[in-house]
Amino acid sequence: MFVAASTEPTLADASINSYLVTFDDNQMSAAAAQWALDNGITRAIVFTEGEGVPYTGVNPDAFAAAFTAGGGEVVSTQTYVWAADTDFSAQVNEIAGISENNEIVFSAALGFQVTALRGQLEGQGLDGLVYAGTDALDATGIQFEENNEGIVHTPHTSISSGDAIDTLLADYEADKGEALESRGFMALYVDSMFLGIQGILDCGCTDPEQIGAAVAEISGFQGMSGEITYAGTNGIPPKAVPINQIVDGEDTLVDTID
Repeated sequence: MFVAASTEPTLADASINSYLVTFDDNQMSAAAAQWALDNGITRAIVFTEGEGVPYTGVNPDAFAAAFTAGGGEVVSTQTYVWAADTDFSAQVNEIAGISENNEIVFSAALGFQVTALRGQLEGQGLDGLVYAGTDALDATGIQFEENNEGIVHTPHTSISSGDAIDTLLADYEADKGEALESRGFMALYVDSMFLGIQGILDCGCTDPEQIGAAVAEISGFQGMSGEITYAGTNGIPPKAVPINQIVDGEDTLVDTID
């Protein structure tokens, strides 16, 4: 089983032939923390649904761990309801009392939630904050949200005009008459198919058990979404994480964290 559209670490288990196609929560949130530190940001405000909560808690946990390990400080941890809350007045009032207007605000929130939070913080005069999130921002269209300038996110793939993924998506749109809304997932689905084929080719067989053993040894597979290796892992490929930022209204690759 190739899990294409999820970063949930517990879905990967090579012993039962279950593999993530992209990086996991821990990798992408640690990458976001590293990007912040590399850019001189040493204070963070984290929004979470609770320690250990799948996705909405695990990502903030991983970010905070990497950020503090790298010398940063989490100055405020706030709770919220994922995919629901847009009124952050209580959190904003608390943040206004401790913010130095130079923090990074990190969460696994959806695009409309991040921009709502930003508007309310800016209403308190906090216009120097940097906002960063996970693959959820790409999936929920942060590229098209109002007041999105400067927002950072970690998409599964960073797509540039005319590259292989962009060409594939353009061909899809021409054939189907409509564009895909979540563009970042297509490359992962394609990679899932070809990873299975690679396992068949490597073992030269059609026996499921032998194919599974061959997939477990795949190394350096050049996929559309990046290089994928399963050998020596428990099913989570150690992939590079793209860091995208909205720059002058365009979703732009600004860094890649190995």
